Amino acid sequence: MQPTPLICVKPTKPPMHTHKPHLRLRSSAFTLIEIVIVLTIISILAAGSIYMLKGNVDVAKETRVDGDLQNIMTQMQLYEARNMRAPTTEQGIKALVEKPTTEPLPEKWTALLESVPKDPWGQEYKYRYPAQKSKKPYDVWSIGKDGADGTEDDIGNWPASAAAK
Repeated sequence: MQPTPLICVKPTKPPMHTHKPHLRLRSSAFTLIEIVIVLTIISILAAGSIYMLKGNVDVAKETRVDGDLQNIMTQMQLYEARNMRAPTTEQGIKALVEKPTTEPLPEKWTALLESVPKDPWGQEYKYRYPAQKSKKPYDVWSIGKDGADGTEDDIGNWPASAAAK
């Protein structure tokens, strides 16, 4: 057997690390100015979104009024079918909730609504029999967001052009 030759490995120098004390390592946190800029951008975007959604809220309220009017008119038709006549103006929509105590008294009365509905602006819907604006036997309407009856923003079971008459 032959002896294996010895291999001499010359050690290499480790890489030289230079330390520069005047350089400061940046931390991974945000600076105050960066946070302020981001919050400013977010608040501008939020304000713009709120402004744009304002119109959608008004449309949603008007759509709700249309749905409420359809519901009231459906219940009025049922009342009329059961009692052979619509409630008087004095009996109003309340005749769908409580049995009327004034003439003409309904013969086959039953509660058709749990309570007199209110429009999105917190006012009770109005009722008039016989109708003055609608082609139906009665008028049912909301006085709208201004809270005044007979103004242009009233929403009823009549064509929109008849609102201010």
